[in-house]
Amino acid sequence: MTDKKIAENITTSVAKETDGNIQIIFTIPFPIIKKAKNDTIAEMAGDILVPGFRKGKAPLDKVEAKIPENTLIEHSLGHLLPKALSEVMNEQKLKLAIYPKFELIKAKNDEDWEIRGLTCELPEVDLGDYKEVIKGENRAASIVVPGNNKNEETTRDKKEQIVVKTLLEKFNLTLPKILIEEEVNGRLSNLLARIEKLGLSLESYLSSIGKTVDSLRAEYETQAKDAITLDILLTKISEAEKLKVDPKEVDSALAMSQATNKVDNEDPASRKRLLESILQRRLALDFLINLS
Repeated sequence: MTDKKIAENITTSVAKETDGNIQIIFTIPFPIIKKAKNDTIAEMAGDILVPGFRKGKAPLDKVEAKIPENTLIEHSLGHLLPKALSEVMNEQKLKLAIYPKFELIKAKNDEDWEIRGLTCELPEVDLGDYKEVIKGENRAASIVVPGNNKNEETTRDKKEQIVVKTLLEKFNLTLPKILIEEEVNGRLSNLLARIEKLGLSLESYLSSIGKTVDSLRAEYETQAKDAITLDILLTKISEAEKLKVDPKEVDSALAMSQATNKVDNEDPASRKRLLESILQRRLALDFLINLS
């Protein structure tokens, strides 16, 4: 664990775990918290109606009384944590895989506040002789066994399955727990959204497929580990082979995505980066399939 004073006398403590999980404790002097609260109240004053006063003209103490405490804390820390996080990332040379989940662990008046941020880094990967291994598996799959018509032609889907299986067997990465949980929770949220549209409850759906919440989560954990491992490996291989996606292909995918999946307040730049990374991994997979 390392301690470091960063922006505005905010102190951070960084602790790394062997699986890549990272815990960052931010200790913020109360005067800084108080100023951030006052700034937040002043910003929100123009949108809050206080009886007996024109909008935006009420005293700040009366405005504060109208703001839920959780909202005030969240917005106040929003003034401080992003900059503090950026500085500790630069100081500690952290390459975070996900934005931290923040948890308030100490918040008393006239005392320093403590906030815990939970995040992670991706594991380091040594690709080794991956090309030779993939070549060997591809060649073995293409061998024709006399009298077995099924082996006469290996379809692209079959080749892809072979490559994916080989990568997952060769590389047993230690993944951060928080990253797996994030993926599992995302899958569960998507499932809940789908079954709610069908007018079903989670319990009735699970009963119909003969599963429990625990068994479903365990299944999703296995799927999440494989999916994350594959994404990491394909990204590394793409970088190693200097594979580049055609910008026109990215623009085309973005246009199609925007036409079929409209999301309110979506950042087009973020969507474009996501699609580019997906296409980059697909390019790496195609590269591996064609090794012989």
